[in-house]
Amino acid sequence: MHCEDICQRLDAELDTGAYADVDASANGLQVGPAAMAVDHVAFAVDAAVETVDRAAEAGADLLVTHHGLFWDGIERLTGKHYRRIAPLLDDDLALYVSHLPLDGHQSLGNAAGVADVLELSNRSPFGAMGDQFVGQRGTAADPFTAAELRDTLAAELDTGGKDVQLLDFGPPEIREVAIVTGSGVDWLDEAIEVDADVLITGEGKQFAYHEAREAGIHVVLGGHYATETFGVRALQELVAEWGLATTYIDHPTGL
Repeated sequence: MHCEDICQRLDAELDTGAYADVDASANGLQVGPAAMAVDHVAFAVDAAVETVDRAAEAGADLLVTHHGLFWDGIERLTGKHYRRIAPLLDDDLALYVSHLPLDGHQSLGNAAGVADVLELSNRSPFGAMGDQFVGQRGTAADPFTAAELRDTLAAELDTGGKDVQLLDFGPPEIREVAIVTGSGVDWLDEAIEVDADVLITGEGKQFAYHEAREAGIHVVLGGHYATETFGVRALQELVAEWGLATTYIDHPTGL
């Protein structure tokens, strides 16, 4: 299959174009010729020297990641930009990236993956960003305590040995769950507005402690990397169904 065909199919599935005005990431094919033949696709959360090298070692022709190399454009191919792009060129490895489209996809996305772990029902888009969404909300079939919710996620998330953090300020029973993975704590106000009992995200910010405490809402911090492995794994399963060989490259940061 040609790289262009794979990228077009991924763009269509993820509705990449809808996020063009709200995402700093250059989503889609970032590096590589569209006409190249692709037999083997590798998947990773981050595009970095480590993941590029491991994709090449696995014999991949294309690397698909959530975090890419181009954010708001670059002016010079020097320093870290050169260090990360040079291995792609040296190994004839193309790079496809899906950032916010993969966060917001309601079945393949990162938030959807967290919702799957918790077996949430009544799901709907959450985390407005412009006219798009970057998360999901849903209802627990059986209510969780805050500790149960934290422990359930800790058992499933690839945290690199780090603890899942809990700001335990909400109600005794958790039914309504809001999720924005990665750096999603900025949607705490929206979670409060929709009467969520908890906001699940990756990493925290100082303001969240006091705002969550004052509003009476739990916040669970599972780690930026750990909460964003679901999307690329879902894309791996999708691409495998297209008849291509696939490899998942796991490189947890513990952050």
